[in-house]
Amino acid sequence: QTALDYFNQSLPVFRQVGDIRGEATTLTSIGLVYSDLGDQQIALDYYNQSLPVFRQVGDIRGEAATLTSIGLVYSDLGDKQTALDYYNQSLPVFRQVGDIRGEAATLNNIGAVYSDLGDKQTALDYYNQSLPVFRQVGDIRVEATTLNNIGAVYSDLGDKQTALDYFNQSLPLFRQVGDKALEATTLNNLAWTKRSQGNLPEALTDMEAAIALIEDLRTKIDSEKLRQSYFAQNQNAYEFYIDLLMELHQQNPDQGYDKQAFNASERARARTLLEILAEANADIRSGIDPELGEKELNLQQRINATESRRMELLSGEHTPEQANALKQELDTLLRQLDELRAEIRRTSPRYAALTQPQPLTVQQVQQQVLDQDTLLLQYSLGEDRSFLWAVTPDSVEVYELPSRAEIEELGEQFYRLMQNPDYRGESRNITVSPNIPQINASATQLSQLLLSPVADKLAGKRLLVVADGVLNFIPFAALPTPEQGDELTPLLVNQEIINLPSSSTLAILRQQDAGRTIAPQTVALIADPVFELDDRRVTGQTAVKTSDLGRIVVNRSAETIIGRPIPALPGTRQEAEAILALVPGGGAMSAFDFDASRATVTNTDLTQYQMVHFATHGFVSSSNPELSGVVLSLVDEQGNGVDGFLRLHDIFNLQLNAQVVVLSACQTGLGDSIRGEGLVGLTRGFMYAGTPRLVVSLWSVDDNATAVLMSKFYGKLLSQGVTPAEALREAQLEMLASEDWKSPYFWAAFTLQGEWR
Repeated sequence: QTALDYFNQSLPVFRQVGDIRGEATTLTSIGLVYSDLGDQQIALDYYNQSLPVFRQVGDIRGEAATLTSIGLVYSDLGDKQTALDYYNQSLPVFRQVGDIRGEAATLNNIGAVYSDLGDKQTALDYYNQSLPVFRQVGDIRVEATTLNNIGAVYSDLGDKQTALDYFNQSLPLFRQVGDKALEATTLNNLAWTKRSQGNLPEALTDMEAAIALIEDLRTKIDSEKLRQSYFAQNQNAYEFYIDLLMELHQQNPDQGYDKQAFNASERARARTLLEILAEANADIRSGIDPELGEKELNLQQRINATESRRMELLSGEHTPEQANALKQELDTLLRQLDELRAEIRRTSPRYAALTQPQPLTVQQVQQQVLDQDTLLLQYSLGEDRSFLWAVTPDSVEVYELPSRAEIEELGEQFYRLMQNPDYRGESRNITVSPNIPQINASATQLSQLLLSPVADKLAGKRLLVVADGVLNFIPFAALPTPEQGDELTPLLVNQEIINLPSSSTLAILRQQDAGRTIAPQTVALIADPVFELDDRRVTGQTAVKTSDLGRIVVNRSAETIIGRPIPALPGTRQEAEAILALVPGGGAMSAFDFDASRATVTNTDLTQYQMVHFATHGFVSSSNPELSGVVLSLVDEQGNGVDGFLRLHDIFNLQLNAQVVVLSACQTGLGDSIRGEGLVGLTRGFMYAGTPRLVVSLWSVDDNATAVLMSKFYGKLLSQGVTPAEALREAQLEMLASEDWKSPYFWAAFTLQGEWR
């Protein structure tokens, strides 16, 4: 992070004085930092900026170094052949200019590619060519890297003792030069090798030292995005650590290693979310330089404007060059926003005084999170085997599950089948899909895999699900109760189900909510926005009524935003009016039609409302989660286009006092799936803004069905005094019991994230 700060200071100076070679060198250096922090795509962007400049000024050594760096990116991304192509371009250039260090580094990298491709002997040949050169020029760091690489080859070849010898040579060298990241890598390699020899206690010692280094380095990164990418690239270390602890548990079942493994699992997930929620509680923006706040607002406006231009461009005729230019401009602005927010953190007096929140231990989870009616199901997926912890206030049990690949295959199949538009039932005048037996078989298979180990613990319990990987996409409510014979009863029938990104998240949400004054007003409703110029409301006609549509099916996904008209959602008006009818006089704010706008949301004091309800289209950007959001009115009363996209970075700036936020739109529970973080999307934005619980969706939901579900949900919530979790379950049960809406397609997409109390 400090390196990045200095490079970002020097870059505009080189540009100011016209030193394009210095500029290119700095661009490559910035790329190296991003590569080290795990953001390979941004690294590649910087290298691709510097490479033509080196060629322009005739700096063939700089060109060769950048070619090697690009090769490293492709190698890390898994494209070994492209990596080899770049190395083979740079190697003769290093030889041409007599740069023996650059030549040796490239030989080392070529060896790594051959090792990854399984040709261990060729890899060894390349490493043995580069090692004496690094010793000759006194480059201790890269000498240590090569020793480590040679050790890895011998380990793969089965010669574990020789591998240990090489690792033990490299470790003190990394410590000598202070490279903590590669020290952690070597400790990890030592742990793997010692475990394979059956020396589990020493392997555990090495692994705990490696994890401590990773965690220490992670806290030195101020950028939220880079902290996530760095953590993601180190998830294999946590996965191995958990697996090692579980092997020790199997050998010594009374030593508490299963609980340590749970603690490791909790340390490995949603850490950035935990930290930003702590920042929200500390109000770290208080007292920052107003100029930084102004810069942030300006950047957000430029991002929104640029993304709008990009979508407009893509909806018409355009060249690939035009689209790419706008994408690069947008990526640059998003990167600048991330860097600016890192600066805001660094310079905030309250952030400096903020203690980094620590994940809870299993004992703390039992004491602070759970109650006697709640069973925590926490999943951790691994390459060779996965684990499920079943935790109550009084007990901790752990079960071994199949590999990540097997669970992913079943999970992806089930998720795909659940959102199949054909799976809707005869009452919708749509032919019942012939895939229903396949859907039921998939659901049963997944349930047996994920839930059968704890079948005897489910009765009478609320289920708190902390998922991992593909399981974040699974509607557990629609899975059949395990081991029940031929009759498939959805888990929903007997269980209230809550989802969380981590157990520790709930504890900090409760801290955020503690002592908060209940908002005086009941609900703020934003529904039925105007999306298109040909909408009847623009031309002065009356709004479309749900009854006008008959059996036409419309969903609330904005996937069609680019290049196609955005359909109106008359069901959202029906939904909001049904909710309004339940609210005592004066207790609601409603914004329909043109008023269902971004301006209304950002200019209304939402802290006055106990509930905030968005009924509109949702959209998800998995490549840039910051651009995900909900679509509000895109047209004003005069027919002028307006910015109606409420994006994630806008949501972070909202101030809420809501007990629940309902995102009655498509895919609002999704986001970018980042290892170690889970789904990075709208949920964390609203939690940061001040709500402890959200109702969100996992796929593209049907407009009419969602209107019915939400009417039932608020009916329970407002008239029966139940919790949002109870209200959602009861509403879904009524849908399940009806002929029109019994298919899980209509009701199972919605889940409750956060606090159940």
